Amino acid sequence: MLMNKGKMGIILFGYGKFGRNVARRLKKEGIESMLLIESDTENYNKAIEDGFDNVKLMDVTDDANLEEIAVTEEDQLVCLMDDDHLNVFLVLSLKALYPNNNVLALSDSIYATSKLKMAGADRVIDLYSVSANRIYNILRKPIATRFLDGFTDGNHGYNFRQIRIPENSFLHEKRLDDIDFRRYGIIFIGMIDVELANSFIFVTTGLEHKLDAGDIIVCIGHCEDLDRFEEIIKEPEEECRI
Repeated sequence: MLMNKGKMGIILFGYGKFGRNVARRLKKEGIESMLLIESDTENYNKAIEDGFDNVKLMDVTDDANLEEIAVTEEDQLVCLMDDDHLNVFLVLSLKALYPNNNVLALSDSIYATSKLKMAGADRVIDLYSVSANRIYNILRKPIATRFLDGFTDGNHGYNFRQIRIPENSFLHEKRLDDIDFRRYGIIFIGMIDVELANSFIFVTTGLEHKLDAGDIIVCIGHCEDLDRFEEIIKEPEEECRI
């Protein structure tokens, strides 16, 4: 069996023109539970050369090979094969073998997007639409676009982070409007509430919401401030150590 380590992992199919960039980004962000699967020998060797040690070379058109992957229901399956037809075939196979898993696919054409959706992909990232929206935003919303770029290009030390509230944290049963996130050097964006079927609550939809252990809050800040905040909220009493 091909083991995929970790409680929730990412199984990424394809280390080509798209997969290579995605895998490198995930690795940079510290994602450790990641398995790369490639059917092309040249791409497989590139992944090894790039420092990925959890890489498998296999024919993804053979369901017997796909069944050998130790997939858990929490794993995210990401289809990034260079060939659109192969990507569609792979989505079909994965949804048939692992119907409870979330399958994400990347498309660089409106035709491939339609086929991937019909094949059963839970989510399709359409690069055509993304590029069109980005061009529109640059032209119509240049200030906002530059502001967001500052967070996403990684050159300014800012980062988005999901932080799960631990047991016995001083945040447990506190209301959002009672917490001054600025004193910790971070900006609160929203939260995922486990009591509301894991629904995402954006910052503008009600700051009076109550936090509970197990909820996930989404914040922006410098990496060191986010690290410090994660340590602080493990304590039962609130302290400002900035």
